[in-house]
Amino acid sequence: IILAVRSRVLEGYTLADSLGDFPFAFPEMYCTTVSAGEESGHLDAVLERLADFTESRQELQQQIKNAMIYPMVLAITAISIISFMLAYVVPKVVTIFINYNHQLPTLTRIMISCSEFLQNYWLLIIGIIFSLILLGKILLKKTFYLRKYHHFLLKLPLIKKLTIGINTARFTRTLGILAGSGVPILKALKISSQVVTNMPMRSAIEVSATRVEEGEMISRSLSISQLFPIMAIHLIASGEASGNLDEMLLRAAKNQEKEVDNLITTLIGIMQPLLVIIMAIIVLLIVLAILLPIFEINNLIS
Repeated sequence: IILAVRSRVLEGYTLADSLGDFPFAFPEMYCTTVSAGEESGHLDAVLERLADFTESRQELQQQIKNAMIYPMVLAITAISIISFMLAYVVPKVVTIFINYNHQLPTLTRIMISCSEFLQNYWLLIIGIIFSLILLGKILLKKTFYLRKYHHFLLKLPLIKKLTIGINTARFTRTLGILAGSGVPILKALKISSQVVTNMPMRSAIEVSATRVEEGEMISRSLSISQLFPIMAIHLIASGEASGNLDEMLLRAAKNQEKEVDNLITTLIGIMQPLLVIIMAIIVLLIVLAILLPIFEINNLIS
């Protein structure tokens, strides 16, 4: 790709036009920013900003992925252990109660039912899980269901804060890069909206771009949707008033990235002990379900 871009530049095309021939590698934001840098004569500074932007975005994505690894491993381990106990350990222990003439405790009967269901229908359970995942992926490819899903995410307390934080950081950093590179603000708003993955937030930015075109301030037009953090709105308003919009946008992005980092750390801190506690409770219930009839038999014998 780089060699092809070089060939285009040697033929007399601009660097931005050459990069634009490969949209899957260089999004519109990159091409527009490079074009503004070429026109202003500050291409070196613009490219450095793009490099910083790409590194920052990669760090945020990697941070989220790394944060999710441990809870997922812990959850899979917990489910595997509990499934193993119900499918293999419980049936062997239950043989003790075959000749038990009295009615077994409710907890024991529930455990036996779960164990039998897991043994007889484990393939069906796996099939249903995979079918639901596949159905979810198919539905989320349609705009209507994807929008509904994104609206649902914005109603969940912690997930809402995380979603808003991540998307606001992407939006403000992209807009700051574009504005600082000399891209017209309306075009910058349009391009920046494309990096926002949450559809309601993206729609809010598109609506705010229309309001800005009509003469309204960016901060005021964004605040109407009530989907963006108050701190980010205040920083943008401060940038508009002082004439340092690009600087304040980048500061807002750093602020949101730091907040996302703190939120992820808090979530991981909560999820780890919570998963252990849930697993411990389920194992305790299985052990109690096994011990209760044994205690009853001992009482009858005594």
